[in-house]
Amino acid sequence: MKTTTTTALLALVLMAGAAAPAPAAPAYRCSSSTRTIDDAGYSGPWPDNWRVTVRVCAARSGSTVHAYAEARWDGPTYPTLNDPTILDGAKLRVQIKPAGKGGPILTRRDFPGIERALEHSDGQGDHDGAYRTPTISHRAGPQAVADAVLLLDWHSDGHGYRAHDYTASPTV
Repeated sequence: MKTTTTTALLALVLMAGAAAPAPAAPAYRCSSSTRTIDDAGYSGPWPDNWRVTVRVCAARSGSTVHAYAEARWDGPTYPTLNDPTILDGAKLRVQIKPAGKGGPILTRRDFPGIERALEHSDGQGDHDGAYRTPTISHRAGPQAVADAVLLLDWHSDGHGYRAHDYTASPTV
C-alpha cells in the first residue's frame, strides 16, 4: 500500500509540474522620440532633412535587463538610387544603465547595419525605411533604463560622427 501511495503521489507531482505554465517572456516597456536631422554633407537647393523616430524598449527578467531599439525614418529623395555615399558611417547605439541622471553605462553595443538601411531607397530615390537592432542584455540593479544614440557621419562634411540622443525607455 505504501508503494502505491508513493507512486500515486509522484505521478500527481509530475502531472502538476507538466501542467504548470511556462514562464512568460519579459514584458517590454518602450518610449519613442523623433528628431529632424539635416544632411550636413549636402548644401544644394533640394530638401535634405531626415525625420528619424527611435523607439527604445527594455524589459527585466530577474536581475537581467534586455533592450533593443527600432528606428523609422522619412528621408529626402535623392537623384541617385541606393546611394552608398550619403554617409561615411552610421550606427545605432543601444545602452543599458541605471535609472537617473549621470549613471554609468553598464553595457552598450553599436549596430552599424543601419547605414546600409539609411542609404537604401525605393525606385524613386525616396529614403524611407526602418531598422531594428538585435537585443542586448546585461545584469543591472533594481532600476535600469535603456537608451539609444544615432551616430551619423555624413559624407564629406569633415565632422566625423555626430550623436543624436533619443529618449530612454521607462524604468524597468
